[in-house]
Amino acid sequence: MSSKDILIEWAKRLQSLAQAGLTYGKDKFDLERYQEIRDVSAEMMAWKSDTPLKKVKSLFCNEVGYQTPKIATRAAIFKNQKILLVQENDGSWSIPGG
Repeated sequence: MSSKDILIEWAKRLQSLAQAGLTYGKDKFDLERYQEIRDVSAEMMAWKSDTPLKKVKSLFCNEVGYQTPKIATRAAIFKNQKILLVQENDGSWSIPGG
């Protein structure tokens, strides 16, 4: 693994640790430290990818909870020339799934 690739791996590991800490941490000082770790990991990814930090944070730092693959399935259901939609928690509409 090249030195540039290892930087990405380190950034991903730091982001994962920070994400779990931010979710399950209770102490306000620990939460501040976890946020700082998350910010540093985003800065590492921005530097490596030559992408604006704001963009990296929107893609790289938007999950909560323990970092696991998030898999979802959706289905289009048609009946009598109509399609079934469900209203999401944010008020938007989508096809059913989970």
